[in-house]
Amino acid sequence: MKQKIPIFFLIVLVAFSECKTMQAERKVDIENETPQQYEARLKWWQDARFGMFVHWGPVSIKGTEIGWSRGSQVPIDEYDSLYLSFNPTNFNANFWAKLARDTGMKYLVLTSKHHDGFCLWNTKYTDYNIMNTPFGRDVVKELAQACKRYGIVFCLYHSICDWYHPDYPLGSPGGKTEKPNPNMDRYNTYLTNQLAELLSNYGRIGILWFDGDWEKPWTQERGIELYKTVRRLQPDIIINNRVGVGRQGMAGTTDVGKFGGDYDTPEQRIGKFQIDRPWESCITICQQWAWKPNDKLKSLKESINTLVRCTGGDGNLLLNIGPMPDGNIEDRQIERLLEIGDWVKKYGKTIYGTRGGPYITTADIASTRSGKTVYIHILKWGDSEYLKLPPLPATIKKAKLLTGGRMSVYQIPEYVQLFVPEIFRDEIDTIIELELKTSAMEIPPLSTLPKSLTTGKKAEASNVYRGMNEFGPASAVDGDSSTRWATDHGVTNGYLQIDLGTPQKFNYVAIEEAYPGRITNFELKYLKNNNWITFYKGKHIGGRFETSFPPIKAQHIRLEILNATEGPTIYEFQLYNKD
Repeated sequence: MKQKIPIFFLIVLVAFSECKTMQAERKVDIENETPQQYEARLKWWQDARFGMFVHWGPVSIKGTEIGWSRGSQVPIDEYDSLYLSFNPTNFNANFWAKLARDTGMKYLVLTSKHHDGFCLWNTKYTDYNIMNTPFGRDVVKELAQACKRYGIVFCLYHSICDWYHPDYPLGSPGGKTEKPNPNMDRYNTYLTNQLAELLSNYGRIGILWFDGDWEKPWTQERGIELYKTVRRLQPDIIINNRVGVGRQGMAGTTDVGKFGGDYDTPEQRIGKFQIDRPWESCITICQQWAWKPNDKLKSLKESINTLVRCTGGDGNLLLNIGPMPDGNIEDRQIERLLEIGDWVKKYGKTIYGTRGGPYITTADIASTRSGKTVYIHILKWGDSEYLKLPPLPATIKKAKLLTGGRMSVYQIPEYVQLFVPEIFRDEIDTIIELELKTSAMEIPPLSTLPKSLTTGKKAEASNVYRGMNEFGPASAVDGDSSTRWATDHGVTNGYLQIDLGTPQKFNYVAIEEAYPGRITNFELKYLKNNNWITFYKGKHIGGRFETSFPPIKAQHIRLEILNATEGPTIYEFQLYNKD
């Protein structure tokens, strides 16, 4: 397939001549952006809180994963020829944009190019694009126009890596093969030219969502230069941390001291409570990013729970859909999205324009705030008829049950106690509005959980990745979600064991899995009379697993992993006594 490699001056021509009008409107000193300018640039996005992710391309014909199935589930030659029969005649950009609006989403991120190299716009730098399919229409152009029409901020996902392009050093499957004659400098020119097309010819792009940053051909230096180039083309654009190389796996946070774009990107997991750096969880509405027949769909309760916990943690939710090969979106996905939209229409004021906190989010409780108001989202009620929260350093002026019905609030210096009769507890999310006499925005984060009983305690494990101390079991009980216990590749079972020092009472557990989905069967056990007794059985841990159980008093606790698809790895294993 023809690959046109331009000389350097064309970069300058495209990047600056075609953007001179935009640049003339506002000059920005990218190198010395102040914190105030940074906050102003990101404000619309943080206020929006909710966006649509769209993974789509010729691979939808096969129903396998975009990019990753090339060379694994689908032979490379077959995968690369799918575009010759890709003819999504039912694609309707207006319907997609309207659906995003009706779901309550404020922005949309489309995969302009995934790791497989296929381009959804009319690019002049490769023939491997949508214009050379039977469909022959510029999807990026049509969707950009439709988003503008329906008040949705149009954004783009763009993969840095390209397993199709001959100049990119690595290829399929999964970037594990080496190309015969790569040229990374020449590929970087190709990458830059294509971005110049996208940022010059399709109007305002709200976010450039990079991916493919983990592979060794990419460097921090290239990432920094690419960030600067993109910001010169559209000064107000927002760029995620995957433009650099400082991302910590699926947790998506950026290593301290490393360049990380504008915000963090937890993947397939709800990000941790973090108010000092913006973040956005990207999570699929089913399980696969690209369309898959009969893929498991998230329930309405799970979807709302995810949105609320992201917002309560001071992050955004980018919820992914996968259109079908004909351009339609599955009826069941549409139905779920519209159900989400109905909920957001009622309770959007607790989401849009809010900041997370002051209460630190758990699986049971989230909170958001704006001005003098705090919104308490009760996602799961315990056995008690009351909900007792840490004290607020502000007087509650008024309380209201937004989801309907009666409630009462009792505030004393030691705690805040909320009572909602069982009949008025909402199955999905019971929302209480607290109006304070003073601002809620200056209240520091308040934990609803005591310090984990496992923090700093002695730990041992059945296996440690390459025997390296940094991946030892102590990393799962150090209170730091950026460190982890990891096991060797191919490990499918094992254990993490903690010695609490003395017998301790506990009734609540929280586990963070670094690569959600690997663990498929596990048990929690405690040691009694030299016998390991199971007190909880579970399947998937996922990004963060939390549950309560009848009180147990023990000194030795074990997470027994019975089955995993690949080496298990855990960020944190935490035990609490919530009494």
